[in-house]
Amino acid sequence: MGKKGILLVNLGTPDSPSTADVRKYLGQFLMDERVIDINAVSRTMLVKGIIVPFRGPKSAKIYKEIWTEEGSPLLIYGNSVRDAVAEKLGGDYHVELAMRYQSPSIPDALERLKQAKVDSIKVVPLFPQYASASTGSVHQLVMEIVSKWQAIPALSFINSYYDHPGMIKIFADNTRKYLDQKWDHILFSFHGIPQRQMRKADVSGEHCLKVENCCATLTENNKFCYSAQCHNTAQLIAKELNLTNQDYTLCYQSRLGNDPWMQPYTSVVLKDLAEKGVKRLLVLCPAFVADCLETLYEISVEYQEEFVELGGEKVQLVESLNDNPAWIEVLEDIILNK
Repeated sequence: MGKKGILLVNLGTPDSPSTADVRKYLGQFLMDERVIDINAVSRTMLVKGIIVPFRGPKSAKIYKEIWTEEGSPLLIYGNSVRDAVAEKLGGDYHVELAMRYQSPSIPDALERLKQAKVDSIKVVPLFPQYASASTGSVHQLVMEIVSKWQAIPALSFINSYYDHPGMIKIFADNTRKYLDQKWDHILFSFHGIPQRQMRKADVSGEHCLKVENCCATLTENNKFCYSAQCHNTAQLIAKELNLTNQDYTLCYQSRLGNDPWMQPYTSVVLKDLAEKGVKRLLVLCPAFVADCLETLYEISVEYQEEFVELGGEKVQLVESLNDNPAWIEVLEDIILNK
């Protein structure tokens, strides 16, 4: 019998830090109807007429800051994880890595699985918390592609693993490496999404942003809520580290545009903490399984500079899961048992 196919999918990265490649990446990313969820005409005018032309050169400079001789950190870690997972699972499995945007592409990776004559395909988005703009977008594209095949193998999807004990422990263990130093406060900074997308995911229409502290506790009403899953991840890591509620703050980074996004914003929290005399911050980013632009630059460079200007001293990033051998074991467990 054929092998079992595993498709690991992360968000994406430009093929190079050149302005042309960054613009190409931003164009594909931001034209996704699940990322900028407005009507197609307005989205096209906004993305192709304003964001890509003006943001492209600026983003290219930032990508150059984190680019290595081997290429994009996100892709380097992705390839390393793919190979390690394949070795861990053994010869009964065929493992491919894809990016939702740019290379290696989902269509190409699926074609390789198809040519390998796999009996089944399990799609594992590399996003611990479910969001329509990330996991949802991956699932939709995979279904659109495979639906056109004449012979469709057994197909399954991983929705989320925000509370996986193994993943929680790795983030906690990575944090412990820094706890012999003095830190005034700890931040859990998650990637932000617009509030309108949160409301769209509220099936009842009566919970999201209508119930006080609606995301603070995971319930039947918000079990698919990105923010509620983020809160749960942070709470579990905090519990593993014996942190009190006063020891840490959950916040959201990387907002785009003027519409309200999930709050509090990381930049606002930095300002508030600096005004309270906080000098040294330890920052975890548990929405990212691999260090990338949002961690290596946005946290370590931009927020460090911003915090110092506000009167703070140090913003220290806690590294992500990357290609940690314990992370490979977690992925093996997710693949085999979820």
